[in-house]
Amino acid sequence: MTKEHGKRWAVVTGASSGIGEAFARQLAREGYDLTIVARGRDRLSALARALRGEYRVDVEAHAADLTDTAGLHAVERLVAQHRDLDLLVNNAGFGTFGRFDKLDVDAEENEIRLNVLALVRLTRAALPAMAKRKHGAIVNVSSLAAFQPGPFNATYAATKAYVNSFTEALHEELRGTGVYVQALCPGLTRTEFQDRAGIDASSMPDMFWMSPEDVVGASLAAMRKGELICVPGLGNRMLSSVTGALPRAWVRRAGSELMRRVKK
Repeated sequence: MTKEHGKRWAVVTGASSGIGEAFARQLAREGYDLTIVARGRDRLSALARALRGEYRVDVEAHAADLTDTAGLHAVERLVAQHRDLDLLVNNAGFGTFGRFDKLDVDAEENEIRLNVLALVRLTRAALPAMAKRKHGAIVNVSSLAAFQPGPFNATYAATKAYVNSFTEALHEELRGTGVYVQALCPGLTRTEFQDRAGIDASSMPDMFWMSPEDVVGASLAAMRKGELICVPGLGNRMLSSVTGALPRAWVRRAGSELMRRVKK
């Protein structure tokens, strides 16, 4: 893609559904040209056609499995070769649920590869050109789970804690460069995530849920304000503050009991 004067360009991973799709739609609505990345070629291609037709923007669909070394390196090259990238949204990720010693260790490794390794490598691919131009933004999609340990969701919560720590560190490293980073920490969001993770969240009251569109709206509003940590929703912000103030043993036990109740 050759960038025209005045056009903005963004890369969104995990773009075929949920928060990633909502990012792609909102950014296209705002006039961004896009490269959207996900494993599912058919859904990704359909989304690209829809966005081109509705918003008259350029959209490249790149099907890749970011847990696969070759797939990840291909997307890295794509990001690094575009010297005019305005925004990278590292959204691709998944969670697993259950007692750790009973989970498939290969799936746990892939969870770490996607939630951590892919995010780190794509961030590294994007940053040099952004820093050189003194312009650009990276949104790393984390989770409310980042703020406390996650019994029965141990690997997922740990990967998101990594994302928050990594993003906060980059924020300090990049101070004064003109490059913005954000850790987006949504709570319960109405996506396919819960079904894929084997979590039955139907017992959770409606007041705790947000739509992907509202999560994305909060993220972009936080970006405009230059906020480092974005926790969408008043209830989620209160919860993150409370869990940080309580004794860790209490938080672990409460998290354990909650996850036991939502196990499918």
